[in-house]
Amino acid sequence: MTTPSPTRRPSECRISLVLSLWMFIAGPAVGTASVFAADAQLSIDRTHTTTSVELVAPSESRQLLLTATRPGGGLLDVTRNVVYSVTPSTVVEVDATGFVKPLGNGTATINAQMEGLDSPLEISAVVTSFHVQRPVSFPNDVVPQLTRAGCNGGACHGTPKGRNNFRLSLLGFEPRDDYEFLTRESKGRRLFPAAPERSLLLQKACGETPHGGGIRIQKHSDSYDLLKRWISEGLSYGPQNDPTVKRIDIFPSDRVVNRGGSQQLVVTAFFSDGTFRDITRVAEYKANQPDMCDVDHHGLATFKDMTGTTSVMIRFQEHVGAFMATIPLGLPTPDLPTPTNFIDELIFAKLETLGLPPSEACHDSTFLRRVSLDIAGRLPTVQETREFTASHDSGKRAAAVNRLLDDVGYADLFANKWAGILRNKAGGNLEQVARETFGFHAWIRASLSANKPFDHFATELITARGRPDTNPAVSWYRAVSDPKDQMADIAQVFLGVRIQCAQCHHHPYEKWTQDDYHGFAAFFSTIGRKEVRKLPEDDILYHKRIPAIAQNPHTNVDLKPTPLGGEPLEIPAERDPRIDLAEVMTSPANPFFAKMLVNRYWKHFFGRGLVEPEDDMRVTNPATHPLLLEQLAKSFVASGYDLKNLCRTICNSQTYQRSSFPNQHNSNDEQNFARYYPRRLTAEVMLDAINDVAGARNNFNHQPVGVRAIALPDDSANNDSFFLRVFGRPQMDTACECERSASADLSQSLHLINSDAMQRILSASDGRAVKLSRDKDSGIQAKVAELYLQAVSREPTDSEVSVALAHLKKKQDQSAVDPQVLSPDQAAREGWEDIIWVVVNTKEFLFNH
Repeated sequence: MTTPSPTRRPSECRISLVLSLWMFIAGPAVGTASVFAADAQLSIDRTHTTTSVELVAPSESRQLLLTATRPGGGLLDVTRNVVYSVTPSTVVEVDATGFVKPLGNGTATINAQMEGLDSPLEISAVVTSFHVQRPVSFPNDVVPQLTRAGCNGGACHGTPKGRNNFRLSLLGFEPRDDYEFLTRESKGRRLFPAAPERSLLLQKACGETPHGGGIRIQKHSDSYDLLKRWISEGLSYGPQNDPTVKRIDIFPSDRVVNRGGSQQLVVTAFFSDGTFRDITRVAEYKANQPDMCDVDHHGLATFKDMTGTTSVMIRFQEHVGAFMATIPLGLPTPDLPTPTNFIDELIFAKLETLGLPPSEACHDSTFLRRVSLDIAGRLPTVQETREFTASHDSGKRAAAVNRLLDDVGYADLFANKWAGILRNKAGGNLEQVARETFGFHAWIRASLSANKPFDHFATELITARGRPDTNPAVSWYRAVSDPKDQMADIAQVFLGVRIQCAQCHHHPYEKWTQDDYHGFAAFFSTIGRKEVRKLPEDDILYHKRIPAIAQNPHTNVDLKPTPLGGEPLEIPAERDPRIDLAEVMTSPANPFFAKMLVNRYWKHFFGRGLVEPEDDMRVTNPATHPLLLEQLAKSFVASGYDLKNLCRTICNSQTYQRSSFPNQHNSNDEQNFARYYPRRLTAEVMLDAINDVAGARNNFNHQPVGVRAIALPDDSANNDSFFLRVFGRPQMDTACECERSASADLSQSLHLINSDAMQRILSASDGRAVKLSRDKDSGIQAKVAELYLQAVSREPTDSEVSVALAHLKKKQDQSAVDPQVLSPDQAAREGWEDIIWVVVNTKEFLFNH
C-alpha cells in the first residue's frame, strides 16, 4: 500500500470497497476458526499493504498495514501476525504491532515473515533529516494529545466552566482559546519552560501530582515527550506558515472480517501545504456498536462473535471519518428468494456475503395483518382476511398494498406520524389553539391523502406565510416559535442533521461548525409575526424585507444564509430567504433530503432504520446498507418524491415479506433484515385494535365519539387518556421520533390486565361480547373463529377452541348454581369478555409480526 494521494477521497474508497464487498471480495466466508493453519497458503495483497516507508524528522512515525489474500479469495489483516526484522538495524525500529520509528538517517529493509505466507515481504524504509527536529505545532501536535488523553472532554476540562479552575475548549475545537488558557491563565503556573518536567500539565497528567482524572498520559511515552518538548521549546503556538489539516483518510475504509478477528486501521492527515502525516497513534477512535466491536487507541479494531455490520468513528481535530466492517456468519445461502425489486437484490446480496440464511416468506394471513397495520394503522376485517387467504391470485399481495394505500387509514396513520414529528402540540391550551392544531393536522392529512410530492410538502411548510386559517402550514411556526428551534427542527426533520451541538461549539461527531449553525439560522432571521387579535390563529406570519444575516456570537462575524454543506447565498432583502432554502434542500442534488425521508420510512416498516437513529445522518454513523440507502433515495427522487410509491416499493419487496420466526441461524440478527423484526403496536394503533376486537368506541374530550386514536390531531387527548400516555404516545415536545416510547413496563401490563379503561372497553353495551352472547344462530366454534380472525387474522387452533368452550361452559355452570347472582345472559356475556380479554393480552395480538 502506497501512501494515499491528496486527491483520494474517503467516500470514493468507501464506495469502491463496498461494491467489492457485496459483488466480489467476500468469496467463501469463514467462521471463527483460525485462518493461520499450517496448510493455509496466504499471499500478500500489495494493493492493501504498506510497501514503502519514508520518515522525515525524528518525530515522525508510521503504522504498517499488511494484508494477505486467502486461497479462496477475501482479504485478511496479518499486520500483527508476522515477525518483523530490519536490515540494517540502525535506521528504523519496528515493534510487534507494526509501528515504525526512526533511529537515524539511511535506507533499510523491513522483512515480514509468517508461517503460511507464500513468501516474505520486504518493505523499503528511508529516513531523512533525522537531526532536524520539526517545530511543535500547538494546534496540530499539542491539542490532539490533550484530546486523545480525554483532558478536553465534556466530562473533564472541556466543560464551559472547566474543572478545578482549569478549562479547555470542548475536544480542542478552539485551539487559540486553549493556548490562552494554558499559557496565560493562572499566571502560567501550569507550564514551566525552565524545567518542563516540573510543569503541572505533565505532573498531573502522569500522576506525579494528585489528579482527579487519574493518570492520563504515561511518563516518557511519545505523548509525554512531545508535550515536554513543546514546553522546553518555549510554548510556541506554531510556525508562522504552520499548515492546517484539510482532511483525514482512513484505510481501509471497508473490510469483510472474521468473527473474533481484528483489523488494523491506518489514518493519514493531509495538510494545506500538500504534505501528509501518519496520525494513527494520535487520532481518536470510538466503536459505534460496542457489542460488536472494540477499538483501542492504536487503531486496532477487534470484532466479537456476532454477525452483521459495524463501524468505528475516527476523529482528528474537527475532521471525522468512519471505518465499516462486515462480519460474516459464513454459512451457505442456497435458497435465497427471487428478488422482486432492487431492495431484495441488495439485501440478499449482503445476506449472501454474510452467509446468513433468511427466514422463509410469511403466511398470507400474517402478511395481510402486517401490511394493514403498517399502512392503514388498523387490523384487517374478518371479510378481508377470508377473501385474501382464499384467493389464489399471485398478485394479491401487491393488490392489497395498493388497496391499503387508498384506504382512509393511510392518511390517518401517517398524518398521526407527521403531526408528532412537526410538533402539532396544543400544550394544554386547546380552547385557544384548537383551530390551529386541527387545521394544521387537516393540512398534513390532506397532503398525504392526495399524495402530494414530498418536496412540495416540505417547501410549503418551510416557506409558509400569512394566516393559519388561509395557510394552515403557518401553524408550524406557532408550535416552533424560536428561530433557533425552527432551524434545528428543519435540519433534523428534513435533512437528518442534528446541528444543535454546533450552536456553542464544533459538532463533536460531524463537520458542522458554529459558522455552519448560524449561517443556516440566517434563513429564519427575517420572519415577523403580526398579532392581529387575541386568538393566535389570527396572527400573520410575514417576511420583514430586511437583509438575512445571523451573527456568530463567538467571533462576532455576521453570516449570510448558508445551506448545510453549501456556500453563502446572496439574497436581496425583498426576497424571503426561506424560498432559497427550500429550493436548495429539495434539490435532487441535496445529499441529505431524500436519504433522510427514505430512511425514516424504512424504519416505519421494519422497526429499525438503515441508519440508526433514523434522523442522525452523518459520516460517522454510516448506514448498514449504504448502497440500498443510495438506491432508495434515487428511486424516491425519480418517482417525483412519491410517498405512496415508496411505501409500495418497500411492502412489495421479499425482504418485507419475510417471516418473523427466526431460523436456527438468524435469531440474533438485528440489522441485516434476514427476518422480519416483531415490534409492539404503537399506543394509538393498539387502542384502536383493542376497540375493533371488543367492538367498543373511543370517547375523547373535544372529539366526536368513535374517532380513531390514529386520527387524533394533536397531543390534547394524552391528558385524558392514560392508555395513550402509558403506551408511549409522544407529547410532541421535540421533533425526534424517539419521543414515542416503545419500552415495556409493569404499568402497561397492569393497565391491560386490570384497569377501569379496559373493563369499559370489554363491557361496552353494544360491544362484541354482548353481540356474541346474544347470537343464538351461530355455533360457538364459529364465533371463536370470527374473534380470532378479527384479532390475529387466523383461525384458532383446536386447543384454543377447546379452552374457549371450556371457559364458556364454566360460566354457564356458575349461573346454573345461582341464577339470581349470575343470570345466564350475564354469564354468557362475561364469558365472552374474558375470552376477548385473554386474546388482546397475547403477544401475538400486541405485536406486529
